Amino acid sequence: MKLTPPADAPRARKVAATDTHHGITRTDNYAWLRDENWRDVMRDPTVLDKDIRSYLEAENAYTDKALEPLADLRETLFNEMKGRIKEDDSSVPSPDGPYAYYTRYEEGSQHPIFCRRPRDAENGEAEEIILNGNVEAEGEAYFKLGDVAHSPVHRLVAWSADRKGSEYFTIRLRDLETGKDLADEVPDSSGGVVWDATGTSFFYTQVDDEHRPLKVFRHVVGTSAQADTLVYEEKDPSFFAGVGETQSRKYIVIDTHDHQTSEIHLIPADAPELSPRLVAAREEGVEYDLEHDAERQRFLILTNAEGAEDFKVMEAPEATPEREHWKDFIPHKPGTLLLGHVAFRNHYARMERQGGLPRIAIRRLRDDAEHEIAFAEEAYDLSLGAGYEYDTSRMRFSYSSMTTPAEVFDYDMETRERTLRKRQEVPSGHNPADYVTRRIFATAPDGTEVPVSILHHKGTPIDGSAPCLLYGYGSYGISIPASFSIAALSLVDRGFVYAIAHIRGGKDKGYRWYTDGKLFNKKNTFTDFIAAGEHLVAENFTSRGNIVAQGGSAGGMLMGAVANMAPDLFKGIIAEVPFVDVLATILDASLPLTPPEWNEWGNPIESKEAYEYMASYSPYDNARAQAYPHLFALGGLTDPRVTYWEPAKWVAKLRELKTDDNALLLHINMDSGHGGASGRFERLKEVARVFAFALAVTERA
Repeated sequence: MKLTPPADAPRARKVAATDTHHGITRTDNYAWLRDENWRDVMRDPTVLDKDIRSYLEAENAYTDKALEPLADLRETLFNEMKGRIKEDDSSVPSPDGPYAYYTRYEEGSQHPIFCRRPRDAENGEAEEIILNGNVEAEGEAYFKLGDVAHSPVHRLVAWSADRKGSEYFTIRLRDLETGKDLADEVPDSSGGVVWDATGTSFFYTQVDDEHRPLKVFRHVVGTSAQADTLVYEEKDPSFFAGVGETQSRKYIVIDTHDHQTSEIHLIPADAPELSPRLVAAREEGVEYDLEHDAERQRFLILTNAEGAEDFKVMEAPEATPEREHWKDFIPHKPGTLLLGHVAFRNHYARMERQGGLPRIAIRRLRDDAEHEIAFAEEAYDLSLGAGYEYDTSRMRFSYSSMTTPAEVFDYDMETRERTLRKRQEVPSGHNPADYVTRRIFATAPDGTEVPVSILHHKGTPIDGSAPCLLYGYGSYGISIPASFSIAALSLVDRGFVYAIAHIRGGKDKGYRWYTDGKLFNKKNTFTDFIAAGEHLVAENFTSRGNIVAQGGSAGGMLMGAVANMAPDLFKGIIAEVPFVDVLATILDASLPLTPPEWNEWGNPIESKEAYEYMASYSPYDNARAQAYPHLFALGGLTDPRVTYWEPAKWVAKLRELKTDDNALLLHINMDSGHGGASGRFERLKEVARVFAFALAVTERA
């Protein structure tokens, strides 16, 4: 089946709006699609301007009409992906004192059920349901849980939920003895909750009208939110504030940061009324994160201080943690990027990435003896789970690859014994031997070797005839793991090659991999992705013009850039919540995320050089009269990260300019935000829709 777009595509009216910066005037004919009342829309979508709503609904109706012939395929794909999910699945219980806590799903349910049982009970024995997400979501068009955090004395649970998709979470308290919620209600939080040591109060971050988490409050159980104590206020709007705790649970950690600088304040968990204590004052370009070695009364500090580009670990006395007292604990090793860490009573675990692949290193603290946990596959994903407890020799990690479903292990850090606790079940069946995973390297225009992870069925001919879905992100230092995907199999089983381009802007090959893909190096991200596609063609995994590119958020910006730069390489583009109106967004300091973004992209308000560089790649500003691939853009009305008008404006401008007859589709979810539809099955329906698009444009439907 071939995708043939209807002829009656919506046309947005043109209303010229101009702005001038650094003597340069831009004209934007579709700026009217941004509702000036956008702050209120985030909280109440019904107040959206009627003309804007009318246009968005017309675009949605057009997309529904275009995709209507794919309805059966979408249903088939959805059922396939759903069939790979164990519907009554549950997590491995995590012990904490007298209980073990876990989540589970019931067959047919959308949301998790949070449970506990006595620590040594068998599966299902003496289960106590803490919170049933399905009950809380009843009657809601959108529902997402933010946090479900039990108190240290195991009597209360603080839980938060977003009911609009706008990421304003309301925190409530549930009494586990009665199963009822208390009167406490804390609105406008970022969702996370951290209890003090006694369980009589908790800390949270408040989100302001610009959706910036700048204030940390303390709420005392049984009091009104209006009486909450302001514990910390971040004065710099380019920084975000967050709150957490050390693994020892001895300290509440207030972390403020942008994308390249951080600062930490500490509060003793058993004295939550005390003022926060500064560890080390922020220094531009210096990041640090700490863990507490309570046994030795010191902090272990993961940092890039003193030019440690790939980070190192330093230590400081608990009584004097200021910067002048830091000294090396694990020296900097160029090429080995330290990603995260956790301190237990007798062991210290850290995540590293070397040669583009992750590993876990364990250090025994009494004698500093070290060993590593690593795997032999060409491409895989590894994650470290700290759990709730500090005085333990057991940690938990999970492993998967593009062919291997996720496996969860308990690992004894002292004896090095691995215990398999769970293997991801694929009820409809999965034989890893039927698939091939590869890791190849594409050469970027500047000679840099770019890793590409590949999955295909062993029966797929590697002669250039296969279509390819190429996924990419490449921003904020985020690395896309080569992990198992139940969704990707639906493409691979239909003859697709599925590939992930580990492009610059992430940290796949170290911290410099990130800095080489940001600010005035941002175009490397785009040329790396194009090089990955061209290398897949050169190696006969696919052919030119038979690649569907996919990316979301900043990866959606990537999609817009490569569609402008190399349209003939791609058959289709899937851009989910795409950050495509880059220049206009980063010029507007009133938008939620703009000030913290300046050290990622540049500040075009103050710098003409930054303005001109961003203008040279911003997808919306560089849309032109040329042939484009088939394109499907998706957004969310209440998205505070990538506002709905970015994809809406982009599609309107492309429809005006493009010279081809290919499909150009826009869908704005009127009931959700950045993460798309809520509920595990509703999300699968969205995946089925974009995969049906990919199959149709490559004529594999």
